[in-house]
Amino acid sequence: MGLRPTRWCAPPTLTVVTDSGQPGRGPDGRAARWSGHRARRRAQIVAAALAAIDEHGPGVSTEQIAERAGMARPQLYRQFTDAQDLHNAIVRSAVESFLATMAPVLTHPSGSPRSLITQLVRTFVTWMTDNASRYHYVLARAGAVSDGEGALADARTRVGCLLRDLLAGYFVVLQVDPTLADPLAFGLVGMVESATERWLVAGSQGRDALVAQVSVWIWSLLDGLARVVGVAIDPDEPLPPLPDQAVELQDS
Repeated sequence: MGLRPTRWCAPPTLTVVTDSGQPGRGPDGRAARWSGHRARRRAQIVAAALAAIDEHGPGVSTEQIAERAGMARPQLYRQFTDAQDLHNAIVRSAVESFLATMAPVLTHPSGSPRSLITQLVRTFVTWMTDNASRYHYVLARAGAVSDGEGALADARTRVGCLLRDLLAGYFVVLQVDPTLADPLAFGLVGMVESATERWLVAGSQGRDALVAQVSVWIWSLLDGLARVVGVAIDPDEPLPPLPDQAVELQDS
């Protein structure tokens, strides 16, 4: 087939910068301790901000965030450059929470096609619905903060890449063209997100019903694709191990 799936989208390259502003060996001990303290304080404020979003909704004010953090509003900006810096940090934290939830399911698949699809959809839908205020906060801020749109696009891209790699691995095993995995994966991510977002606004059914319906749609799409190329897949039979899984089983 010619395609070797990759596991992760390439992470950004980081450069250590000294207090002088030039690349080098990094800050001295006192600067490092202060940097660590500031990072911890920022993380505490971001955690408080997320809790405030859960309580007050995506339109949370800076005053409400400060109250939740137990400090006056001006104190927030001793740790953050300005409101934009604070909102950037909140968006990044929410996005990383979503990625941390999705990655294990996408990188350690098991079970039958039906059970795996349902697990993936349920994990996605559950995070979005349990964190609806945070999700809408990210959407609202995506175009309003300097890296908000980039963070949101990066989350979709990284989940899409992981799903692409998963599909491509199974396509190779099943002798289906793995180049189909890329557009298919990103289309599926968009479908699940859009269906769930609409459900949050106008859904009249329960969440379990939404998960079941979306899972059926995805299976129907994958089954139809397989049949077009002459491959029959039983939705309730365990999936074959991926090549790297087979190596792990052999070594264990």
